[in-house]
Amino acid sequence: IIDLSYSNPSVVVWVPFNEAWGQFKTEEIVEWTKNYDPSRLVNTASGGNHYEVGDILDMHNYPNPVMGIYHSEMVNVLGEYGGIGLVMEDHLWEKDRNWGYVQYKTSREATDAYIKMAERLKELIPNGYSGAVYTQTTDVESEVNGLITYDRKVIKLEEERIRKVNLEISNFFN
Repeated sequence: IIDLSYSNPSVVVWVPFNEAWGQFKTEEIVEWTKNYDPSRLVNTASGGNHYEVGDILDMHNYPNPVMGIYHSEMVNVLGEYGGIGLVMEDHLWEKDRNWGYVQYKTSREATDAYIKMAERLKELIPNGYSGAVYTQTTDVESEVNGLITYDRKVIKLEEERIRKVNLEISNFFN
């Protein structure tokens, strides 16, 4: 994978493991990755078992943005949070089998939940947290926790309110 993607300028971080799935010889693999490509950061395990190796400490927490641990010598990120579920009839992969980490009935309720989570992110930034990844951009198959429907036809949350709070978070770093 590294050889295939090495020349791509949009690759800024290598992530050998995700959520401890198949995680093994962590320290050795991180060291090998850093030596093989010293030009990029290494996120040891996105949401996985954490070792004091690599450049990034990456937690996953659903639904709310919470960071249970912090490392003063690493970049601290919340690699996954959110999962706000909102079913949009006629835009589903599976009509009867779908889920989100938390379910809401209206776009207004789901947007309110997103904004509440964003306000929590603002509290984490002064404590040294550098980034967060909302799950997820679009619905996928049976998961209805996307900001946009599976068929990409409907933006499920209130776009202007989401844009405003996201801009506030971005500006928080200035």
